[in-house]
Amino acid sequence: MEEDIIKILKEQLNKEKWTRATLNSYTINNFKELDEIIVKADTEEVRKEIKEVCEEHLYHSKNSIIALYISGVLSLKEHMVDDSHLIMLISIFFDNHKWNIVEFLCNRILEFGANKYALRTLSECYMNTNQEDKKYAIWEKLIMVDFEEAEIVKLLAHKKEEEENIEEAINYYKKALYRFINKNMFIHVKEIWAKVVEYCPEDIDFFFHIEKKIAKALSTEKAASLLQTLLPHYKNKGNWDISIKILKLILSYEPKNFIARKEIVNCYKEKFKNHSQLNEYIKLSNLNQNWRNVHDAISDFEKHISFDAGNYVFHRSWGIGQITSIKNDIFIIDFPKKDGHKMSLKMAVNALKNLSNEHIWVLKATMDKDKLKEKVMNDIPWALRIIIRSFDNVANIKKIKSELVPDVLTSSEWTKWNSEARKVLKTDQYFGNLPDKLEEFEIRETPISFKEKSFNKFKAEKSFFQRLKTIQDYLKHSEPDSDYFGEMFSYFVGFCKSFSTITEYIVSSYLLISRIITQYPFLNPSLDYTFKDLFDQIEDIKLIFFKIDDTDLKKEFLFNIKKHIKNWPDFYIQLFHHYQSKFITDELVYNQEHEKLRKLFQQSLDHYREYRESFVWLVRNVSKESWFQKFDFGKEKLLICMVHLLDITFREIDNKRDVSLNRKINKHINDFLFKEDELINFLMETDQDSITRLYTLVNDIKELDPSLKIQIKHKIKEKYPDFKFLGEPAMEKGKRRLIVTKESYTEKQKELKYIMEVEVPANSKEIGIAMAKGDLRENAEYKAALEKQDLLNSTCTKLQDELRNAQIFDEHNIDTDKISFGTKVHLKNLKNGEIEEYIILGPWESNPGRNIISYLSPLGSEIYNHRESEELIFKINEKEFHYKIAAIEKAI
Repeated sequence: MEEDIIKILKEQLNKEKWTRATLNSYTINNFKELDEIIVKADTEEVRKEIKEVCEEHLYHSKNSIIALYISGVLSLKEHMVDDSHLIMLISIFFDNHKWNIVEFLCNRILEFGANKYALRTLSECYMNTNQEDKKYAIWEKLIMVDFEEAEIVKLLAHKKEEEENIEEAINYYKKALYRFINKNMFIHVKEIWAKVVEYCPEDIDFFFHIEKKIAKALSTEKAASLLQTLLPHYKNKGNWDISIKILKLILSYEPKNFIARKEIVNCYKEKFKNHSQLNEYIKLSNLNQNWRNVHDAISDFEKHISFDAGNYVFHRSWGIGQITSIKNDIFIIDFPKKDGHKMSLKMAVNALKNLSNEHIWVLKATMDKDKLKEKVMNDIPWALRIIIRSFDNVANIKKIKSELVPDVLTSSEWTKWNSEARKVLKTDQYFGNLPDKLEEFEIRETPISFKEKSFNKFKAEKSFFQRLKTIQDYLKHSEPDSDYFGEMFSYFVGFCKSFSTITEYIVSSYLLISRIITQYPFLNPSLDYTFKDLFDQIEDIKLIFFKIDDTDLKKEFLFNIKKHIKNWPDFYIQLFHHYQSKFITDELVYNQEHEKLRKLFQQSLDHYREYRESFVWLVRNVSKESWFQKFDFGKEKLLICMVHLLDITFREIDNKRDVSLNRKINKHINDFLFKEDELINFLMETDQDSITRLYTLVNDIKELDPSLKIQIKHKIKEKYPDFKFLGEPAMEKGKRRLIVTKESYTEKQKELKYIMEVEVPANSKEIGIAMAKGDLRENAEYKAALEKQDLLNSTCTKLQDELRNAQIFDEHNIDTDKISFGTKVHLKNLKNGEIEEYIILGPWESNPGRNIISYLSPLGSEIYNHRESEELIFKINEKEFHYKIAAIEKAI
């Protein structure tokens, strides 16, 4: 069957070649017949052979319609970005005005995803066939994938305007405005700016954002001229705050613009027309005198005008006050502890900060504390708005916390409140980040979209890999159909299009772009090199790989190496020491590269100090795999190396060498040996010689938690009661081990750990502080600290000895045939006939008040090991006791 399809194809290709079929004879049905060959090639998995036949034929007949079509469609089916064959085919029919076939071929490409060339050609096809509605529909798709297209966006805006669909017209005009700015086409920018001002002048945040782009991309003079056209709307509405903000921007670009200066004076007069000192402050600041620097004049005027009767002010020594009156340049101010304080205007301007009635400081000073707390707790957006606006509409989390804790919220209340506040700042459309400062938040006049928020975050990020993370987050929640995405995407394309040496940024950008165009082929920036070309130019593979600060991209880099580089296993082995991953080992196992894996582990084992991360990772993650077991490296050897590395990392941490890395490795080894019980499990299965070797190494680690050593020792003693530990003195003759419960043993361990990890370091600090005071002979604090040090040391020694001598009792071994550890005994007092009950445990658990007695206590010793129904007569401290053992039962 496979041969039949290839035979049919070759016959058709030869027929096309010898008959030289004209373009005019081709119909859509001819292409549909070719589709049947493609379908058969799919079902019989002969794509590769079919494609090779077509490519061979094109080598000799480059304009073969059959070969171009079949090869082109098969490439798209294989998700290849190369659509050159179909593009060539379309251009042949386009040049010959075969519009129905052009339409068919364009739609065939679009079946596999959006494509700029196909959409643009299709729109031209509809233009030539006067299909206006279809043309506009295609234009709407085209501008979503071609971020550089501006003219068509403007035409779509005009169309929506004619249809009186003003909302969509505005969206298109805004999109066109961005694109014409990027093209530096001011005539179009000016035209479209006027349209947006006409239809949505209230979107002030948009205008402030776009004027910055105009000032940067075109010129500050052009930005100022456009802002001038926005001003009348806000003046006519009496919105003097926005009017003044617009004029300040104009004057920042054109300080000598005397018309703008006159306008801002008039706006100030309207805003503060009820202010008692308005004219005086204009005069004092020389605001209407052109000889004075306009920015200095504005600054002086705003300082002065902020002071008026009834306003709140802040003084750094006296706190919040309120101006009660102004007489002849003298302010009368009521402060909490300084009523009726007089201050001159000049002094007030320099010493006081004017506060609005809703400033957080004013609210904390004037509002009932409980009511303010309730409002802050129950209305988080309100609280955020109050605080941010209190500080010129900019504040970060640290600033917000300083205003609320401890004045309004406790530290514990803040923790919960902060978590909710961060959600509000992230999701509420009226809160945004400053474009150049990621952690600074502002309140917007109009809502901010997720796309714009992401773009602002992207622009504010200083790190390449943080920007990479931002664009990835963007694509998780949104389609790449905005100009915001276009700018972000262009940032990474820029790295790939101009470079002299290969860096981690170029490699990461290439991998990111490749991933994106796999999902969105229309974004393909047509890079003229492959991954292999890029890889071959990398001078230091290990260094580049190490510097790629993104786990997913590291994995993608490895995936591409395997796909495109012949000796990929060798590179996997090299890179493993920089990226310990199951992906690498799994791929090597799957591809039967066991010998390379064995060499990798042997290298890590032989040089376990140098390759400590690799060695520890391999032991923890793959040493139990069946393929690893075949290598037969020996469990004892692995454990000895792990214990030795534990000792080395402890010492290097103490010596301040690679502290964070050594702490991480130390924790991994600790978890493996002790939390996962790998060491103790091996000791319970091995011979006594191996136990001696391993325990000696563990015991020699000074920094290791003593309780862990004691625990291991007890386990060994349980299995081998006569085991002799090297260097340990023999137990005194007649001295018995102390029987204890697991719970009390754990408590003693905790007590020892607390003393060693908390009290001893605190005492060392006390000694250091006391020594710093000098003259140690007369230093009472130093002597007291030394005495405490002696006490702590003796306590530690005592606890260590007790733990070393303790034997944890196994509850399953309780013997109720006689009075023993863990039993509850019922004694009948034969002197008074009463029944007395006692629980028999050890000295650590003893609690006479609850009738829990130690088996080593006088009473416990007398009754221990006796059986039910026995009568006992004995004396304790000259007092005679007479009991009969009524019953013995399990107590724990």
